[in-house]
Amino acid sequence: MATAKQPVAVPTAISVDDFLASNPDERRRADAGRLRAIMGELTGEPAVMWGPSIVGFGSYHYTYESGRSGDAPLVGFSPRKQHLVVYLTGGGLEERYGALLARLGPHRAGKGCLYLKRLDDVDESVLRQLIERTVRVHRGVDRASRR
Repeated sequence: MATAKQPVAVPTAISVDDFLASNPDERRRADAGRLRAIMGELTGEPAVMWGPSIVGFGSYHYTYESGRSGDAPLVGFSPRKQHLVVYLTGGGLEERYGALLARLGPHRAGKGCLYLKRLDDVDESVLRQLIERTVRVHRGVDRASRR
């Protein structure tokens, strides 16, 4: 009997503090701490673990054209070995935020996320704008015009 696909990341009771402290890279831990503070400030939401490795803030409900739906954090991040991954939109990152991304500094953009080597290498004010804009879009306050 077929079952509906379960979401990969759901809120858990895992300690965000313990997860971040477990990262062996001191610089990555520091970057994660800074990003946690920025996202907490901009969302007004506490950090919560989504699955085993994503620190998320708040949540929103999405529905795809296919009818599949679920919940996801408004914004989130994961301090991985190679990159600090910043989760923003559900897709179309370059199309929505091309002008801002051009001013961000060194990064790689995925479908809906940013891959950063170091937080100090990017323009924090631009990163804050990207996070704030994403939160507004997910809360239904903004339509993400291309600026």
